[in-house]
Amino acid sequence: MKRLGGALAATALAWHAGPALTSIGPLRTRLTPALAGVGDPGHVALTFDDGPHPLSTPRFLEVLDRLGVRATFFLLGRWAARAPGLVKEIAGAGHEIGLHGYDHRCLLLRGPRATYTDLARGWAVLADLTGAPVRWYRPPYGVLTGAGLGAVRRLGLTPVLWTAWGEDWIGRATPDSVYRTVVADLRGGGTVLLHDSDVTAVPGCWRASLGALPHLVATCRERGLAVGPLTEHGLPS
Repeated sequence: MKRLGGALAATALAWHAGPALTSIGPLRTRLTPALAGVGDPGHVALTFDDGPHPLSTPRFLEVLDRLGVRATFFLLGRWAARAPGLVKEIAGAGHEIGLHGYDHRCLLLRGPRATYTDLARGWAVLADLTGAPVRWYRPPYGVLTGAGLGAVRRLGLTPVLWTAWGEDWIGRATPDSVYRTVVADLRGGGTVLLHDSDVTAVPGCWRASLGALPHLVATCRERGLAVGPLTEHGLPS
């Protein structure tokens, strides 16, 4: 009986935590390219996490407008509820809105009920503010679980992570370091992760990503790559 109980516990743990292995970038890109955000080889998907924030997000909108680029913003429901006008401004500017959860908490720390409640609450906030259903979901820290995948299916969402990031959440990040870190893994068909908010990171670190954006977009265009949101990236849904 103890052996059976141990086997069941191990199975439950594998179900819950097994999907978290996709948080390992090279493994995810090789084994689950759609989840990693590998799409049209002539396109780069530009995505932002952890917004919206009334101090930083408008500055990203200004720069993106100047560059003629549209992106996907993975928003936190709690912050979206605090800044409803800003959510509508993001959508009104032609950007795509995805779900990053209601709260920014690792799914490994949540069971099935709490996971679904968090996602459903965030989904409802964004759908209410934009008048449209949300298509994409990115878990906090890029960590998926069995419960998370179950909630995603129930809500009709498609999970997507990334192939390149800027490490823009750390205190020593600079526009140049963010640019170089992204470009090191930048390929056609890739999905880039940056942050338009510092609510879960070092205060003010978003300025590094903001400063890197023009150079990053220019490099993509020099390579003949279009830059846009996930909806234009050719991913399965």
